[in-house]
Amino acid sequence: MKKFVKVISTLFVASILSGGAMAQNKNLDLDALLKQLEEGKFAQNQQNQQREAQFRAQVAEQDRMIREAQQTRANEEANSERLETTFEENEFKIADLQGALDKRLGSLKELFGVLQQVSGDTKNKFQNSMISAEIPGRGEFLDNLAQSMGKSSKLASIEEIERVWFEIQREMTQAGKVTNFTTEVVEANGDKVNKDVTRVGPFALVADGKYLDYNPATGTVAELIRQPADRYMSSIDELEASNGEFVKFGLDPTGGSILGLLVQAPNFRERVEQGGLVGYIILGVGAVGFLLAIIQLINLSLIQMKVNAQQKSSTPKADNPLGRVLMVKDKYPDADVEALELHLTEAILGELPKLSRFLTIVKIISVVAPLMGLLGTVTGMILTFQAITLFGTGDPKLMAGGISQALVTTVLGLVVAIPTTLLYAFLNTRSKGIVAVLQEQSSGVIAERAERG
Repeated sequence: MKKFVKVISTLFVASILSGGAMAQNKNLDLDALLKQLEEGKFAQNQQNQQREAQFRAQVAEQDRMIREAQQTRANEEANSERLETTFEENEFKIADLQGALDKRLGSLKELFGVLQQVSGDTKNKFQNSMISAEIPGRGEFLDNLAQSMGKSSKLASIEEIERVWFEIQREMTQAGKVTNFTTEVVEANGDKVNKDVTRVGPFALVADGKYLDYNPATGTVAELIRQPADRYMSSIDELEASNGEFVKFGLDPTGGSILGLLVQAPNFRERVEQGGLVGYIILGVGAVGFLLAIIQLINLSLIQMKVNAQQKSSTPKADNPLGRVLMVKDKYPDADVEALELHLTEAILGELPKLSRFLTIVKIISVVAPLMGLLGTVTGMILTFQAITLFGTGDPKLMAGGISQALVTTVLGLVVAIPTTLLYAFLNTRSKGIVAVLQEQSSGVIAERAERG
């Protein structure tokens, strides 16, 4: 028990001693904290003072810059006023000098104006001239001269005036020549080949038997995709092989404009295609009519020959209508006049289908063909009005298809109708002539039988 009390007492004394130590440490931490607060406040005050000093320095710098900008603006305004004054003075000086120049130029000013105009016109002429295909680059000098004289008061020199005269004279000289030169030619398939080209003045370019086209925008020479008719092509080879002899040659005085339009003209096949389905039907019907008419023409010609031979013979033959009609007399030797007349009429009527074969069809075709042409005209005009409804009248090419169909079908109808009408009239006349011979001979047979009694 004593030992237990001793332990408790020891613990109590230890606890009292430890509590006093803890109170002493707490007082020390509060002092340190207060000291730290005082030091932080002092540091913050120092930073604020530094910021204020920096701000004041920036304000002073901006004030200085403003004063410098104001000074610069004042200097520039003064400089601007000085330049404006100088500009006005220079304008007066230029006006005075221009007046003096105009006074000294006198009639030369009008001359230079004419020179500028001639330079511009000649440049445009050279640009479209086929001579430029052989002599390129002639228009650049004239263009530069015209522009320099138009934009400034620069006067043309004697060398430049002589150069203008030289270029005009060379154009006139080359216009009267037929020359050969080698240049790059763009063929119709797109290949570029160097060829020997023959130039006929400023009117035409030909090579390898074909007409060429000169493009002034690109300065290139190209074959025409479509060449003109053979009558214009026949003399090209002779011209290229000529050594100065006169050759009949088709040239374009417009320098290619008419030739370009000429090659765009449709040929016969394209004309027929413009007629469309109605045009093909008209041609088909017309072909049938012509074929039947020719067959009947040959048939009637052969019959006419045989009938003529029969008229000269006393023995009737069965290979011709007259012979077959005359054979009726021998077939009915005892028939009276009336009966014989009926038999002869029957025989003549039996020959009529062969003599008038295909004539009705030819006549119908001659009547139907123009009506079909009229049908094509109506359908073509319908197409034209449809194009006007959709695209307006701004581009005539859009209406050309319908108008072409209308006109071509009308032409085709007349082309079929006119000859078939003439063929029908001719064949009908020849057929009636043979029938008249048959009737005449049968009348003679009847008269002979009547006289015999």
